[in-house]
Amino acid sequence: MRTRVAVGLSLLVLILAMANVFVSHAQQPAGTAAQLTGNGTPPLSNPLKVALLKWYNANTVPTTFPVGSQPYGMAFDGQNIWTANFGAGTVSKVRANDGMLLGTFTAINAPYGVTFDGADIWVSGYGGADTKLRAMDGKNLGTFGIGPNAGWMAFDGEAIWIPTAPSQGNGSVVKLRASDGQNLGSFTVGIAPIAVACDGVNVWVVNGGGNAGGNVTKLRATDGKLLGTFNVGVSPLGIAFDGAHIWVANRGDGTVTKLRASDGVVLGTFTVPVEPYGVAFDGENIWVTGALAVTELKASNGNVLGQFYCVQCVSNASTGVAFDGANIWVSWLNANMIGKL
Repeated sequence: MRTRVAVGLSLLVLILAMANVFVSHAQQPAGTAAQLTGNGTPPLSNPLKVALLKWYNANTVPTTFPVGSQPYGMAFDGQNIWTANFGAGTVSKVRANDGMLLGTFTAINAPYGVTFDGADIWVSGYGGADTKLRAMDGKNLGTFGIGPNAGWMAFDGEAIWIPTAPSQGNGSVVKLRASDGQNLGSFTVGIAPIAVACDGVNVWVVNGGGNAGGNVTKLRATDGKLLGTFNVGVSPLGIAFDGAHIWVANRGDGTVTKLRASDGVVLGTFTVPVEPYGVAFDGENIWVTGALAVTELKASNGNVLGQFYCVQCVSNASTGVAFDGANIWVSWLNANMIGKL
């Protein structure tokens, strides 16, 4: 009996002690700085990286995987990375967790862009058409004529927006209903439109402008109404939305422009290595591909956080870029490979 009493008292003391610890933590002032983790590093802002034991940039040299010839556009479908292989006329499907090639599918002439709509993959090409592939198995669900030199697309939740650029004059952006490919309208934009991004409400179209200064056009997604045109750098190309801002890679002058999405005001122009190409947001930072390196910028102020190179590639020229929730993927154009950072 005395033994049971002693054990009971010990357990009571332990419970009270633990309760005191929890209370002391709960009463810590909200303004107190966050504690460092056991290895002295600050807490992670992206919990997905915790689950993968990736709390730092582990792959300073990317792990590479072969795809088709001249991969340009990239997209993530929730499990896999898709690449548009311009030189091969194919699309590659690569499993994101281990880089295993799951399939290579014949698409359209000169495939350039690739976008996921939540169920299917859309492939744009310079031949003037757009193809819809079932993401599950790559089955061709239809090909839709849209116009010459179709560029990088965007999905607005209901429709696919595809920029098309004639050899002369202003181009346009075509809106296709994602469910069946029905053409919902064509809207005039600037010279040589090449890429599109959606901010959740509006569509932003990059107008390359040839070799001159370019701009971006903002259209209301519901009806294509023009909301504004905003100047950026020379020969802009890639574009991404970070939740509040639009980022544009200016290939002609080696810069990236940050615009406020609400009104198009330029908040900064940041220098990156030669000929920046694609742009992606990882939930915290901006990633920019280019002719010499892949550059990571701090989204809050545009500071360069790192530059990454493919030492095993025949060329460091990178074009497409996508984020899979934990890692950045880039396409190494002349090496016919994609890299995982």
